[in-house]
Amino acid sequence: MAKILVVDDEEDLEVLVKQKFRRKIRENVYEFVFARNGEEALQKVKEHPDLDIILSDINMPVMDGLTLLGHLPEANPMLKAVVVSAYGDMQNIRMAMNRGAFDFICKPVDFEDLDVTMQKTIDHVKQLQQTIKAIKENNILKMYVDENVLNFMTHKEFESSLLKSEVLNATVLFVDVCGFTSITEQIPASTVVALLNGLFDKIVQEIITQGGHVDKFMGDAVMAVFRGDYHLDRAIDAALNIKTQLSDLEEINTGTHPYKPQVSIGINTGEMVSGNIGSASLKRLDYTVIGDVVNLAQRLQSAAKAGQILINEETYQKAKASFSCQKIGEVTLKNKAHPVMVYEVLE
Repeated sequence: MAKILVVDDEEDLEVLVKQKFRRKIRENVYEFVFARNGEEALQKVKEHPDLDIILSDINMPVMDGLTLLGHLPEANPMLKAVVVSAYGDMQNIRMAMNRGAFDFICKPVDFEDLDVTMQKTIDHVKQLQQTIKAIKENNILKMYVDENVLNFMTHKEFESSLLKSEVLNATVLFVDVCGFTSITEQIPASTVVALLNGLFDKIVQEIITQGGHVDKFMGDAVMAVFRGDYHLDRAIDAALNIKTQLSDLEEINTGTHPYKPQVSIGINTGEMVSGNIGSASLKRLDYTVIGDVVNLAQRLQSAAKAGQILINEETYQKAKASFSCQKIGEVTLKNKAHPVMVYEVLE
């Protein structure tokens, strides 16, 4: 069961929440606690240490939602907040994200969207809780198990993991946030991180929606892998949705020049090797995919301009029945002996 604190001075919202989620409340999927302002919410956080997430308005008496966000890391660092407000302009969204909001929903509330967002946030919190639990259990284990035995077990596990690999047929997606490096010199570092994380969150949501797995973040780029049925179609759908999501965002005022978020995307599909890549000595592993298919996807992303989704000839032949594509022509890519025929996936 997930425990959720709703913070809003409108009494009608409490009634609506209880009505809309009555089945999940009855089935013990959700338990709701309510507060009328930020000050009351902090008291509820003390009274309910098992809270998972907070849904908070911005404009409230006594203590507003943005101030509440600033107090949450000290009150309960595991809590994640979703802002639910009628003030959905970019300035308020950025302020909320800068203060640690996990997501932002505009009023009037679409309760289906709210439910999806709540579940996504709850899943994230549960993963954090499991990680903390594992760390605590590991620390307890160290108290009762001889260090040499523990190190031997851990080293053997890592060596074994390094040897595990498989060949699979999948699709790789590389998404780069265009022009982001240039604005890092114009705005504070904390704002840069919050802004990039906000953009990444939108990208990741579309990847997850299409059943993809986020493999890694690399600077201002994201690498994702799609497996299973229709993995190429789902990857292209995710790319198109990401492009639309970011193109719908308003320009961001960075001081000297306004910044309009855009992405360049490369997609490739085929056989690749999946396994744990890393160092047994450092006890650091990444479960990832490698191979020429992966490398080419990254090269295609590097060749793509802002707003472009590029694929090669082989991928085009598999995608052309379902997607509209335009031939760009032969392009010379890094570490490729011969030019590669590329196509742009259109809206």
